[in-house]
Amino acid sequence: MAGRLAGKVAIITGGGVGIGASIARAYVAEGAKVVITGRREEKLKDFAATQPEGSVAVCAGSVRDYDDCVKMVSTATEKFGRLDILVNNAGIDPAGTAVDIPLEQWHDIIDTNVNGAFYMARLAIPKMKQTGGGSIINISSLAGVRAIPAMVAYSTSKAAIQGMTNAIALDYGSDNIRVNIISPGATATDMLRNSMTGLASALGTDVDGALEFMTRFCPINRAADPDDMAPLAVFLGSDESSFITGQNILVDGGATIVDPNGAATSSGGAVWGAA
Repeated sequence: MAGRLAGKVAIITGGGVGIGASIARAYVAEGAKVVITGRREEKLKDFAATQPEGSVAVCAGSVRDYDDCVKMVSTATEKFGRLDILVNNAGIDPAGTAVDIPLEQWHDIIDTNVNGAFYMARLAIPKMKQTGGGSIINISSLAGVRAIPAMVAYSTSKAAIQGMTNAIALDYGSDNIRVNIISPGATATDMLRNSMTGLASALGTDVDGALEFMTRFCPINRAADPDDMAPLAVFLGSDESSFITGQNILVDGGATIVDPNGAATSSGGAVWGAA
């Protein structure tokens, strides 16, 4: 039986690990041909070797480099003949407040998380128009809709994705090009686990304990697995979502519906509002 993405070709930036690899795996299972990109060629090749022969092409490079982005899009059209889906997943998350973040890190984050997604969309759109449309899926974060302490550049970059998504969705909807956002909550990728080492040390626990502590007030009180993002990415890449564009879909275990003040009060043994 043909998969939901049969005949489609996708590029997934940051596709060798974490959420990108989970989406790539799901896309191949649903019949797509996939180009995975990233700065670490060995990671890309390791992942590609786990997939059926001929289903995954590798293109090493950085989305911060426009010439590398050109190469990524060219790889899709040269290897597989077309481009239907772009998943902008590559991202970095160094910490820092407005005063203490090094300016070099600020520029690195904006160049990767915002400019990289823009470069790839700019290059992908003409290819999608040639074959009657396509789907761009921007992987953002809850940090784009609420603040995270000492993460000013990351939060800014993810908030910018919302405006860019809306603008591109508006400009190219008539070309049957849809643009949507997946905003994960805390997801147990290597990137997040590395970020949790400081909290783990402060709590006197390990990284798993830190993740449990961080998600204790969420309705689904656990960190997401990268695979939790893949089904939505399949849906948004497929024709099943043909009338959905300009949307930011939160995959956060309910984190954004929680009032942290009330949650903290309840965790102390009190009932909010009770005498």
